Parts: sequence; C-alpha cells; structure tokens
Amino acid sequence: MADQSKPLDWNGETPVSLRFDDPYYSLENGLNETRYVFLTGNDLPQRFCDGFHIAELGFGTGLNLLASLQLWRQSGISGKLHFTTFEAFPLEAEDMIRAQAAFPDLAEIAQELAPFWKSGASRFELPDLTFEMKVGDARESLPRWDDQADAWFLDGFAPAKNPELWDDALMAQVASHMSPGGMAATYTAAGHVRRALAAAGLEVVRIPGYGRKRHMTQARKP
Repeated sequence: MADQSKPLDWNGETPVSLRFDDPYYSLENGLNETRYVFLTGNDLPQRFCDGFHIAELGFGTGLNLLASLQLWRQSGISGKLHFTTFEAFPLEAEDMIRAQAAFPDLAEIAQELAPFWKSGASRFELPDLTFEMKVGDARESLPRWDDQADAWFLDGFAPAKNPELWDDALMAQVASHMSPGGMAATYTAAGHVRRALAAAGLEVVRIPGYGRKRHMTQARKP
C-alpha cells in the first residue's frame, strides 16, 4: 500500500507517484516520450496557428508544457499559445523544478517559468503563452470548462492505476471539448480507452508507441 503521507519518491531524477505507484514519465527518456507521444501524436507543429489551444489531463511535472512552448517558439508562430491543464494533485514547486532540471534542453524555459511555480500561480500570461491549471478532479472541472482544445494530451497515470482519469464519461467530455478537426493523443493503447473515445464520436487509431511500448492511441474529431 502506498504511503499517502508521502506522495512522491524518486528513481534517480525521475519522480514516482506513490499515490498511483507509477513514474511521472518514461524512465528511458521523458522528454523524447513527450515529443513523440503528445507533440508528434497531435501532428505538431504542423497544426500550430495563432491562438492554438492545448488541453491536458494530468499536469504532473509540467514537462509537456515546457516541451510544447519550446516547439511553439522554434516554429516561429506569431501570436499566443493557450495551454489549459487539469490536475488533481499538483506537485510542490521544488519537486517540479527538480524534475524539470533533468532535461538540459529545456533549461531556459524551465528557468523562465520557475518563479510562477514558486509563487503558487495557477494562471499566468507571457507574450506568447496563456497558461491555466484547473486544480481538482477533472471529472468535475472539465464539464464546467467553457472552452475547446485543438489538441488534447491525455497524460494521466496508467489506466490500471488511475482509472478515474480514463473513465467513459471523462473521455466523452474530452471529445465534447475538442474543436472540429482537433486531435488527442495518449501513450496508452488500452482497449477501453480507445472504445470510449470512439463512442464519443472520435476517429481512433492505434499507432506505434514510444520506446518499449508497442502501441499508443491517436484520435481525431471529424
């Protein structure tokens, strides 16, 4: 049984959730996993445009945000990226900053955003970014969200260990909060997740996964 009073442990510099008995990202290379699964999996940067909106289930260490903002800047898109994330158990600032420090390629952006984590900000603006974290159970907060995303990062802990973030009703909410032509990507290829996304009206395909994972899931809204 996980020690609920100590929600985090470390495998080297990779944080591991004791609440869900699962690492926050691939032990092989978390940044490469993020780039492959969530960025390439959502056909980015090809679909970027001013006002492009990414939404995410499971903020974790903030790695996906940093990688997305880096790709946005490298793409030279004018305007602003919007990033909304839903997180029930936010990490302490020092743990998030320690985890991000494992990726030197993101050091400049990590340093830029660190003051926001230290201040406890759940929303902030940069010239090229609008960020908001919805803290709490996504099953309650997502239905109340009045926006739509062009790309969804479904990045909860493994479905077998965190089933609440993968249930049919929540996957239907993801689909209903997706713009026409929008996409979703996730590292999991669990059959019940793919069936739930398909039942919500999305076109779902199973594609090669990252690293040792044979498959992942990609979905698109017609």
